[in-house]
Amino acid sequence: MHDPSRAEFNPRPVESLSGADTAAPSAEHGHGLRDIAARAAREEQAASTHWEGTFAEYLDLVERQPSHARNAWQRMAEMIESHGSTPGGPGEPARWHLFDDSQWEGGPPGPDAIFGIDESLHRLVMTLRAGARGLGPERRIILLHGPVGSAKSTIARVIKRGLEAYTRTTEGAIFTFDWHVDGEVIPSPMNQDPLLLLPIGARAEVEARLNADRDPSDRLTIEGELDPVSAFWMRTLLERHEGDWGRVMEHIRVRRFTFSEAGRVGIGTYQPKDEKNQDSTELTGDLNYRKIAEFGSDSDPRAFNFDGEFNVANRGFVEFIEVLKLDVAFLYDLLGATQEHSIKPKKFQATHIDEVILGHTNEPEFRKLQSNELMEAFRDRTIRIDVPYNLEISSEASIHRRRFGERGAEGRRLAPHCLEVASLWAVLTRLEEPQHPTLSMVQKARLYDGAEVTGFTSMQVDEFREVAEREGLDGISPRYIQDRIATLLVEPVHTIGPRDVLDAIEDGLGAHSMVASEPVRRRYRELVSLVREEYDQIIREEVEVAIAADDEALDRLCANYLDSVRAYTTREQVQGADGAPREPDERLMRSIEERTDIPDARKDDFRHELMNYIAAVHLEGGQFDYRENRRLRRALELKLFEDQRDSIQLTSLISTVVDPQADEKLAALRARLCERFGYDDRSAGAVLTDVAGLFARQEAAEEDPAVDGAATGSERAA
Repeated sequence: MHDPSRAEFNPRPVESLSGADTAAPSAEHGHGLRDIAARAAREEQAASTHWEGTFAEYLDLVERQPSHARNAWQRMAEMIESHGSTPGGPGEPARWHLFDDSQWEGGPPGPDAIFGIDESLHRLVMTLRAGARGLGPERRIILLHGPVGSAKSTIARVIKRGLEAYTRTTEGAIFTFDWHVDGEVIPSPMNQDPLLLLPIGARAEVEARLNADRDPSDRLTIEGELDPVSAFWMRTLLERHEGDWGRVMEHIRVRRFTFSEAGRVGIGTYQPKDEKNQDSTELTGDLNYRKIAEFGSDSDPRAFNFDGEFNVANRGFVEFIEVLKLDVAFLYDLLGATQEHSIKPKKFQATHIDEVILGHTNEPEFRKLQSNELMEAFRDRTIRIDVPYNLEISSEASIHRRRFGERGAEGRRLAPHCLEVASLWAVLTRLEEPQHPTLSMVQKARLYDGAEVTGFTSMQVDEFREVAEREGLDGISPRYIQDRIATLLVEPVHTIGPRDVLDAIEDGLGAHSMVASEPVRRRYRELVSLVREEYDQIIREEVEVAIAADDEALDRLCANYLDSVRAYTTREQVQGADGAPREPDERLMRSIEERTDIPDARKDDFRHELMNYIAAVHLEGGQFDYRENRRLRRALELKLFEDQRDSIQLTSLISTVVDPQADEKLAALRARLCERFGYDDRSAGAVLTDVAGLFARQEAAEEDPAVDGAATGSERAA
């Protein structure tokens, strides 16, 4: 197979110009250097993706690097794996980095990054990997099923871009061929694999050579026949050269090509129109009536345009948008393409195709499919992968942060917690009511997001999800959240707060087309109220932390508490500041333990457990740090806050009396909020005013229980 005159294949990978495209230009050099670098990179890319040679030269190339003979499923699986993955925790799926949509390896998430549905993405990758190994999925349609706005189209878009970029690298190189006949160049109309030019009798031996050093699970095969145009020229030239296959191959030039959705090369996309206007030629190609007169017959393949979506997607990937809206006749074409890896162009024999077929659909169409007995064959040949909405608050917030950034928009600032409260509300609309009697909706959302919830463990999350099968398939789309925030960002205000966002969400529900009924709308408004209460608790805790933000005082308080606990458990006395022995401070201990929800009946057990834990940490050579225990740290902060609260005089914010000394303390408190939690001075002032109102209502309720009825659930809990 060696030919000393072969053309050399350029082994250099094509590097994306991510740095030049995305890095901000320096003040010194402006955009000039970036333009030079971009031009040079384009030239390098053009050079490194160009290769052309004879068929013999291509055989040598494939023998050196057999991966060039991969099929579409193998190529796609290796493309995804080339981006790498991060293993998940116990029982959790891996995170496949392709779906980070980074502009460079290890870079920040890109505009199409997908968050919070790692389980669905992992299942998709495992399906592709199984298809690449010939285990069955390669003869199935992958069907992404989920509600509107759950990232189904984004998944397909990321895969397309990944394939385009991969075929520009050395590892992803792909080749096709042209016929050179009597001064005319006739490209393979479906960019077929040059190995299909091999005589049938030679394929088994060539396969054996290619697979000699490969893992049996990653076996390469040569499957399929030449398309009608290439078959025509093969017959014609064999007749001309009296059956001499070697001389026929002298008419072949093999070339490298790359995938391009825009150029309709290797990637196809089909979106059905209304049923009356659907035409199968959009999938399999159509007659070129101008050429029929030239070639004298409508059955001459040269008078046919192989430009249907199945044709252009050969060797790559085809996406069917809203696949279940296809006419039934189309679905049968789809079944043949999937099961038999062939299509039937008008007037011609079945033509082999090699491509991954992915469709996606929304819930209403999928329900029709399930209830239609005539579609049983289609259901049997699809692998359904559910793509639900996010059920993790932090992942939902990442979606909106990608859209709006941390600040929102130029001249408009999103205050802290804007995206978080919007995301919490969105997740709540997608959850089912908890079955556990002591678990609230907000607690369930927090538990799904990996937060600690007293009385529950992360192990119970799977149990909750098993009994709530439709969680994530109903609820509000991320698009609604983004639309409501976008309306706020064009308002003539400097800072947008979480209350503004929640008001905008609630105001928009009346006209939202995806809210099907008044009971659903009413439930969504009730959830807005729940989130307002949660936000009240969040800002109250932040103000409490800011007031108690004296690390030395916290350290002293913790030391005094631990001294008393140690003395209590060993039945000893504590040495006072004056050196005199005294009894452990029971009042101090209970004031802290009550804030960690430790009842009086369990105080002894808790204190002994705490001392045993500290002793174990010391035995391992460590140092106990109360800051690493969230519950203990929070209890200490609350105790210190209660001790210092009166000195701050928060209620002066809603008083008409001017107190310069109180103003000075409040200014310091605003500065702490800015430093610790990312507020600006204006939003920090708004938070302090809100919390002052909460405290004032609480104090009024304590003095007059009748006022308590006006307090929020969060305030009563506080």
